[in-house]
Amino acid sequence: MKNNIVLIIILLATTQVVSFGQGTILEKVVARVGSEEIFYSEVQELYGYALAQNPDYDASLQCNIIDQLISSKLLIDQAKIDSIFITDEELEPQVDRRLEYILSQMGGDEQVFLEYYGKTPLEQREEMKEPMREKMIQERIQGQLINDVQITPNEVIAFFEKIPSDSLPFLPAEVEVAEISLKTIISQEAKDAAYAKLDKVRNRIINDGESFAELASLFSDDPGSGRNGGELGWGQRGSYVAEFEAMAFSLEPGEISEIIETKFGYHFMELLERRGNSIKLRHILVKPEIREADVQKTKDLLDSIKTLIIEDSLQFSIAVKRYGDDEVQSYSNAGRLLNPDTGDTFWETGQLPYQIYFAIEKVEINGISEIIELEEQGEKVYKIVQLQTRTKPHKASIETDFTKIKDFAKESKKNEYFNNWMEKKIKSTRIEISPQYKTCETMVKYM
Repeated sequence: MKNNIVLIIILLATTQVVSFGQGTILEKVVARVGSEEIFYSEVQELYGYALAQNPDYDASLQCNIIDQLISSKLLIDQAKIDSIFITDEELEPQVDRRLEYILSQMGGDEQVFLEYYGKTPLEQREEMKEPMREKMIQERIQGQLINDVQITPNEVIAFFEKIPSDSLPFLPAEVEVAEISLKTIISQEAKDAAYAKLDKVRNRIINDGESFAELASLFSDDPGSGRNGGELGWGQRGSYVAEFEAMAFSLEPGEISEIIETKFGYHFMELLERRGNSIKLRHILVKPEIREADVQKTKDLLDSIKTLIIEDSLQFSIAVKRYGDDEVQSYSNAGRLLNPDTGDTFWETGQLPYQIYFAIEKVEINGISEIIELEEQGEKVYKIVQLQTRTKPHKASIETDFTKIKDFAKESKKNEYFNNWMEKKIKSTRIEISPQYKTCETMVKYM
């Protein structure tokens, strides 16, 4: 249990790069793992981070910390042997994303960042690089070690048969559902009106010299940035939808773009500042007005699709490809909804959005719900949902739950393979530990 806690502490501390205290810690090596070294300051920094989260931890936690650090260094040492490395091109976007996330938690306020870390974002960015690189190398070498692990049906059955019958999990009721999802079909008239409105706002800035920030607060349909004068903060490539990003990265600082259309509506933007691969923008968004006639047109289309499926003149999966919104996850999965918690298509009924749950409650297998309305990412969408399978609460069995049991068995095999590899790696690697930690029970396996 303690090792699990320590692993979480190390991951958090590595990605957040938090420093504790301003005093100087004696920099000495407390362990050597192959060509890698572990410093006393590393152990103390992670211990300080742990105490900041829970003051009840005692000094014995340092034993678990150095144990986890040795495990990490074993992976780094193997990566060097295998010439596995992370290029700057791979590293930089990860560091930028992490830094932007931290800044976003501080409302984008660089002064708050400076007060918290005692460094500017640029200074902290440099310090984040090597810990982030090591973390990525560890993930890569571990992935290469276990990703090729496969499992046969016979191994799945053997795994299942080893589980005592009184230890078999009791699985709740589950369903599999598929959807056809449509956004409101907006009329060209509404689009033209939105464009004309935004064009007038842009002219007031370009030709009349009015304040971008004031007009953003008055007219932008993006409430988050509108309240902040249109500012979106810092972002890098991959942060924006394609059309928006292409325009944004083509601008020079201080330049105002032409009007462009994205899935959100019509925008124009100004590039405020560029910092390496990151840019700071502000924009004004105007969305076309959704009218009742547009909503009704969307519902009529869904209703006609449902009729065609019920009459067997159109397969549900084909209807998804022909009519469905290609930006939703289910589109590329024949309409089936993937459970984000499990990665498969099975949902406990309580996990479903309540609108979908109630829509399929009385639907038979392969039946289709009435049209339902949901809000996703701030937009209203309309769906019909097909109930594809339904199971009752039951004790796990190889007949009904083979896929789930296979996943459990495969993870167990990966863990066993990795643990065996670690045991061999420990035996073949020169490991030296400082006397002050040799008395730790967790160090016995390294002796």
